[in-house]
Amino acid sequence: MPKTKTQGIIFGLIMSYAMAYGMEVYNVAIKQGFNTLAGGFSNMTNGVFWDALIEALYMGLFVFLFSNLWGNRIGAAFAARHCDPAKDNPYFCQVMRQAGTVAVMCPTMSLVASILFNVILAGNPWYNLPAIWVGTLLKNFPMALCWNMFAAAPFSHWLFHLIFGKKNAATEEVEKGTSHA
Repeated sequence: MPKTKTQGIIFGLIMSYAMAYGMEVYNVAIKQGFNTLAGGFSNMTNGVFWDALIEALYMGLFVFLFSNLWGNRIGAAFAARHCDPAKDNPYFCQVMRQAGTVAVMCPTMSLVASILFNVILAGNPWYNLPAIWVGTLLKNFPMALCWNMFAAAPFSHWLFHLIFGKKNAATEEVEKGTSHA
């Protein structure tokens, strides 16, 4: 995992964009009506991926910003209340942190999406925002939790390790004085 501030920023960007892109694929497919067709999401076309990529480019910035402002901190606090790294399985503690972060970030990003896509771009009146937000949250939360746990987090950890894995091992050897170079 990240050992420096730069690595933390890079991991945060990878995770933010992995979450944003997955959620945008889901929401664009719904917006285009694939969920209502016989066969549901199995009828998606490749155009969904392009449209989702365009939206994820700016939504990923919102995810990165809000996760750094409060999402990650509250997710860590949630995990600290529900698991003890000294006693509990590390995977359980990781799942608790993910669940806590999603429990904060999904309502946050659902509000951002509701304001941007439903009120500003679609012209719905502001007084409908609470109902739009709750509906967006109900639609997105199950997907956000599953996407985070089973796709975005594993992908982000894999990519981060691919980028920094060997560098981290070499850095640890130098710091411990065990380098054989």
